[in-house]
Amino acid sequence: MKLWGGRFTKETDQLVQNFNESLSFDQKFYRQDIRGSIAHVKMLAKQGILTEEDRDAIVRGLKEIREDLDSGKLTISPDSGYEDIHSFVEGTLTERIGEAGKRLHTGRSRNDQVALDMKLYIRDEIDELDELTERLLREILEIMEKNTETYMPGFTHLQKAQPITLAHHMGAYFEMFSRDRSRLADIRRRMNYCPLGSGALAGTTYPLDREYTASLLDFAGPTLNSMDSVADRDYLIELLAALSTISMHLSRFCEEIIIWNTNEYRFVELDDSYSTGSSIMPQKKNPDIAELIRGKCGRVYGALVSLLTTMKGLPLAYNKDMQEDKELTFDAVDTVKGCLSLFAGMLSSMTFRKDVMEASAKRGFTNATDAADYLVNKGVPFRDAHGIVGQLVLVCIEKGIALDDLPLEEYKKISPVFEEDVYEAISMKTCVDRRNTLGAPGPEAMKKVIAVYKERLAERKD
Repeated sequence: MKLWGGRFTKETDQLVQNFNESLSFDQKFYRQDIRGSIAHVKMLAKQGILTEEDRDAIVRGLKEIREDLDSGKLTISPDSGYEDIHSFVEGTLTERIGEAGKRLHTGRSRNDQVALDMKLYIRDEIDELDELTERLLREILEIMEKNTETYMPGFTHLQKAQPITLAHHMGAYFEMFSRDRSRLADIRRRMNYCPLGSGALAGTTYPLDREYTASLLDFAGPTLNSMDSVADRDYLIELLAALSTISMHLSRFCEEIIIWNTNEYRFVELDDSYSTGSSIMPQKKNPDIAELIRGKCGRVYGALVSLLTTMKGLPLAYNKDMQEDKELTFDAVDTVKGCLSLFAGMLSSMTFRKDVMEASAKRGFTNATDAADYLVNKGVPFRDAHGIVGQLVLVCIEKGIALDDLPLEEYKKISPVFEEDVYEAISMKTCVDRRNTLGAPGPEAMKKVIAVYKERLAERKD
């Protein structure tokens, strides 16, 4: 069934029909289509455009279709002859309730209908993405609370730099995913205006109450320009950009986990349930899930670039090119939801090798800056202190030991300023504990930050 055809004298070529149809993928939002139609007919009846009898028959029929689709009693086949989900629902409704079903589309175009369906669908998906991101944040926060004294090296250029804690390292990702969650909330708020009633592009002559329709569908209000309502998809571009950023953050995190899982680092032990083996090498335990999540990032980027490219040359108002938004967006949303869910599970089941982390921080001379600060506090100019500690590091490299293990006489050979108290000054605990400016890894600073994070999650929950 087509929702058009009166001015045509030939049937659509089958190849054209196959190329043009969207039912194979837009059936994904049948619930949103039916919800929008129910709100539309309620508004039409309120305005006297439909009778209450027709309204009740249509609403009852739409609810039955939704129930049958939910239960599997009714199925949607791309070979059914219907062009899209809108024609499928309207055609099935008319088959079931008769003439009243033909009045469903009064005062409406597929252009504003599909714009509504997409917004309703994306709004629901953003809510699910928010829940998944919150779950990940809670997993990260739990790790932070347990590891405020788990010492490890902090890195720059992938070289060991200064000692931090696992809590501090995880806190960086808490900040990233918090911003991701904030971006999703911003997009939801900005897109939450109802396009229904915009018609094909110029509104309609029917006396629609667009404010009423918007309120029935929990929108902040109706959109204010009918051409913009049907012609733009910038909220999808924003969403795909936000999903790309989430994917990038997940990819970076996975990259670190993959590195930490190597035999050379051994910072973490992945749970068997999130690892795989080799078909030929029996000793292997591969971080395949982390690698796949890292790899999915490019797929999400592709959706963003594709939609940006599709939209860049389109004149106002609606163009069929915009049908390309759906498969791209559906795939990106499903991909990120899956990645967030899997990553949170992998993270919660992972074991951190705290002893290995601390030993790595010592062997990597991450306390070298603190050794220089020790000399500065004894009156040595920083530039001289920097050179002295550089010489000490060379001695340690030659001996294959850490600064913590270098005998005091070796220290004194290079600078007589060093005393026994140097070992306390450069211990991992001292190095971290003294860094208590807000945002630093020191225990007092971390305690304040963790409290803020707890409040932040509690506020969003309320």
